[in-house]
Amino acid sequence: MNKSVQLRIRRKLRQRFKIAKTIKGKCRLLIHRTNNHMYAQILDETGTKFVVHVSTLSKEIKDSLKNGGNKEAASIVGKLVAEKAKEKNISNVVFDRSGFLYHGRVRVLADSARENGLNF
Repeated sequence: MNKSVQLRIRRKLRQRFKIAKTIKGKCRLLIHRTNNHMYAQILDETGTKFVVHVSTLSKEIKDSLKNGGNKEAASIVGKLVAEKAKEKNISNVVFDRSGFLYHGRVRVLADSARENGLNF
């Protein structure tokens, strides 16, 4: 396994341990990124069901984007996940970045979700 992948997995496990202590009755905003796409999901309090799922492959977004792996796409995904969460009466979430650094596309997605009504 690549060294950078190993480091991300270690960050992911360390972060999940901290989240497990603070989640108590909140949903979890889980993000994932690849070179070509961004994914954002909101899990319920138990962590077993997806309440909201949005990605650059979603029908609402897919046709309007040239590239799904840039900051513009991350901003659109963040906005759409916040809007869908508001429809389901979800406003407070815990942000789970899956070990990715809070920089670039991850930060843009988080800022966009905050601007559109999610609190974390």
